[in-house]
Amino acid sequence: MASKNQNNKNSGGRRPQIRPMGYGMWIYGLLFLLIIGWSWLGGSESPVKTNWNTVEQMIADGDVESIEVVNKEQANVRLRSEAVEKYAARPEYKNIPRRGTQFVFNIGDVATFRQDLDRAEEQYGQAVLLTYETKHNIWLDVLGFLPFILLMVFFIVMMRNASKNAAGGQGGVFNVGKAKAQVFDANNKDRVTFKDVAGLEEAKVEIMEIVDFLRNPQKYRELGGKIPKGALLVGPPGTGKTLLAKAVAGEANVRQAKEKAPCIVFIDEIDAVGRARSKNAGFSSNDERENTLNQLLTEMDGFGTNSGVIILAATNRADILDKALMRAGRFDRQIEVGLPDVKERAEIFDVHLRNIKLDPNLDRDFLAKQTPGFSGADIANVCNEAALIAARHDKKFVGREDFLSAIDRIVGGLERRNMIITPEEKRLIAYHEAGHATVSWILEYANPLIKVTIIPRGRALGAAWYLPEERQVTTREQIMDDIASTLGGRAAEKLVFDTLGSGALNDLEVATKKAYSMVAYLGMSDKVGNMSYYDSSGQGEMALTKPYSEQTAELIDKEVKRLLDDAFALATKVLREHRDGFTQLAELLLEKEVVFSEDLERIFGKRIKDIKREQAEAAAAAGAADSDPVSVTDAELAFGGETVAEPGAAPDWGEKPEK
Repeated sequence: MASKNQNNKNSGGRRPQIRPMGYGMWIYGLLFLLIIGWSWLGGSESPVKTNWNTVEQMIADGDVESIEVVNKEQANVRLRSEAVEKYAARPEYKNIPRRGTQFVFNIGDVATFRQDLDRAEEQYGQAVLLTYETKHNIWLDVLGFLPFILLMVFFIVMMRNASKNAAGGQGGVFNVGKAKAQVFDANNKDRVTFKDVAGLEEAKVEIMEIVDFLRNPQKYRELGGKIPKGALLVGPPGTGKTLLAKAVAGEANVRQAKEKAPCIVFIDEIDAVGRARSKNAGFSSNDERENTLNQLLTEMDGFGTNSGVIILAATNRADILDKALMRAGRFDRQIEVGLPDVKERAEIFDVHLRNIKLDPNLDRDFLAKQTPGFSGADIANVCNEAALIAARHDKKFVGREDFLSAIDRIVGGLERRNMIITPEEKRLIAYHEAGHATVSWILEYANPLIKVTIIPRGRALGAAWYLPEERQVTTREQIMDDIASTLGGRAAEKLVFDTLGSGALNDLEVATKKAYSMVAYLGMSDKVGNMSYYDSSGQGEMALTKPYSEQTAELIDKEVKRLLDDAFALATKVLREHRDGFTQLAELLLEKEVVFSEDLERIFGKRIKDIKREQAEAAAAAGAADSDPVSVTDAELAFGGETVAEPGAAPDWGEKPEK
């Protein structure tokens, strides 16, 4: 294979040009269409359509020379030569042909037409030559073959494009429809380096070894070390796995394939082809995917340890990958690319805010605190949405309110202020959302509330926004308080209106999911015990049998119901004990439609957790923390460091704002 430099020499330093499809084909095609159009229209002068009554009058005047019946459907009327100019002088007939047929009309039934013609000849004493003709319209035949002709033209164009791609080094005819791999190297205008990747410090350290090996392989070979043949980037969607792989390619300054080693081969979303093969060949099997996986395993074994070819792959479901793909010698390392913490989110905001005109007083740390659980892709979307909102309001800078509106829109959906809601429904929604806000504010371990609104957003009639703590370990008390907060709206409906509405569907779904996680996955039920039925392989839904008996399934259902009943009772108790504040908050929602945490603090006072945190900070400042023993609960409250997600695939507990 010729190198790139050799190609440049042969072409005089210029990139070879691929000639487009010949212009002659387009010219011939245009002429062909013009000929068809001219033949179809028959020129500018064409016979005038008329009817039998008009033709009968022409016969009475002695102007008709002959009538030709074509295909027993249409009559072509030819005038006498001296009568043509007479009719051409009339405005409605000025464009009739001077020769040939001047008028046409549909005759209907042939026998009836012949009787009418004989009667007119006898009545007016005129003789008209009548002939019959059967004509074959070739253009109707062409029209019948038109779909086949168009299909052939499409096939020819596709073949030409395939040949053109083959000439450009992108594959041949048999590569039509196949995806083309993208190449990222030092000369790429979209080159990405580690400077463009904010956060992910641990992942960068791990992956820099790969970059260093490609740059300085001799350093490792002299010591007898072998670089890992492959690394798997694992993490939720949008956290920067693909961006990190592009940065590795940009830093290592390599190109493609074995022939151009050292290089990096990156396979995105490898779970699409690397899913664990089914043990039952007749159930849930996919021959195409499994054949692709087998070929991938074979190719990975073909790369030598020191060949300079590194395999990088990315997935958000490492638990479902085939064990043969994960063994040592193929993907030796798993690099965790998790959701960013508050510090990393601030760095990601710095990257995406470079090209945005910002309000000088905007605090990036504030934005980072307002986006817990957001990935890098989510943050990029927030920045873009905020710029669009500011432009929509003709602002010169993008400010804090624009970012808050963007976050609300991404999390909750678009506002629907024009939605028709009856006063009774609006009151029910206000008390429902006030129930969420009151319970979450009073309970110690519930997530703190940012704001609550009764303005419809997306599919929700109202919504409450929370700011979940970024904690590493979640306790039973914290989950129970979250479930009680989730059921607070339903408890408010029952307490105030003595009824239950359909608007709590999402609340019930989230609460039930959390309760099942506590019982079946996390071992937080005394009756079920310290057992977990969580299936990390991701194939539990396809299993014909569950990993527990019918009696255990019944016990799990009973325990889930008990937890939900306890949480509902706790929410009802909180609302009863703070009935005045709860009612005041609901009426304030009806008046203002949006209520913030400052309003809740004015109504209920500071949260218990905030008071304990302030006391712990004051005690630490006074030096009391070193002398007095601290309980486990107080230590959890006083701990203010950033945390990361618990390792392993954990159930989704739905930390999004409850609606």
